[in-house]
Amino acid sequence: MRVVRRAELLAAAILALFVALWLLPFWAVLMTSLKDDTEARLTLPVAPPTRPTLYPFFRAFDLMKQGLFNSLVFTVLATIFSTVIGSLNGYFLAKIRYSDILILLLSFGIFIPYHAVAIPLLIVTSRLGLYNSLLGLTLVHTAYGIPICTLFFTSFLSELPQSLIDAARVDGADETTIYTRVVLPVSWPAFVVTAVFQFTSIWNDFLFGLILTQGVNQPASVVLANLLGTTAAEWNTQMAGTFLYAFPVVLVYFLLGKYLVRGYLAGAIKA
Repeated sequence: MRVVRRAELLAAAILALFVALWLLPFWAVLMTSLKDDTEARLTLPVAPPTRPTLYPFFRAFDLMKQGLFNSLVFTVLATIFSTVIGSLNGYFLAKIRYSDILILLLSFGIFIPYHAVAIPLLIVTSRLGLYNSLLGLTLVHTAYGIPICTLFFTSFLSELPQSLIDAARVDGADETTIYTRVVLPVSWPAFVVTAVFQFTSIWNDFLFGLILTQGVNQPASVVLANLLGTTAAEWNTQMAGTFLYAFPVVLVYFLLGKYLVRGYLAGAIKA
C-alpha cells in the first residue's frame, strides 16, 4: 500500500508540474497586462505587479474596438452561412448514390493551403469589388468553410435512419419539409460542433485579414499584431489585447461546452 501511495503521489506531482508549465505563459500574459508601462519593461513577465492597473485593458480596447467589431461581424456571418450550406450538402451527399466520389472531390478544398490561393484570391476580390470589405471576408471564409462543414454533416447524417426519411415521404412530405421537420431537429449536435469549429477557425485567421483588408476594415487579429509597434513595444497593452482577442472564443466554449461534448459523443453509442 505504501508503494502504491508513493507512486500516486509521484504521478500527481509530475502532472502538477506539467500543468504549471502549461499555465506559465497564461500567467505571464495576465501579470504583464496588469502592469504599468515602466514596470512592464523593467520586471520579469511572470513577476506579479506591485501596483496592478487596468489601464492597459482600456487602452487596448480603445485601439482594438473597431477590429473586434469587424471580426465579430464576418465571423458570425461566415459561420452561419458555411454551417447551413454544409448541412444542406451533408444531407444531400449522405442520402444519394456515388456520394463517396463527390465527398472525395469536395474534400480537396480542405487541403488547399491559404498561401496557395492568396494572390488569385486578391485579384478576384479586387475585380469583384469585394476587396477591403467585410462582405469579401465573409464570402471568402464561407467558401473555405463549406468543405469541412459538409464532411461534418455528411458523417453525422449518414447515421440518420433512412426509415425516418422514408416515413416522411410516405406521409407526403417533400424534400424541403423533410429537411426542416425531420433532419434539422436531430442535427443540433452536428450544428454545435461545426459552428464552434468554424467560429474558432475564422476568428483566429490572420492571412486573409492581412491581404484582403486595410485601415478600418482590418480584423482584430491584424490589429493585435500591429499593437507591437515599430519603435517601442508596449507589452502590457499587447498582452491586454491578447486577452480581449481571446475572450469571444473562450465565451463560446464556455456557453456551448456541454453541448459540444454531447455533439462529440453523438453517434458513439447506437440504440
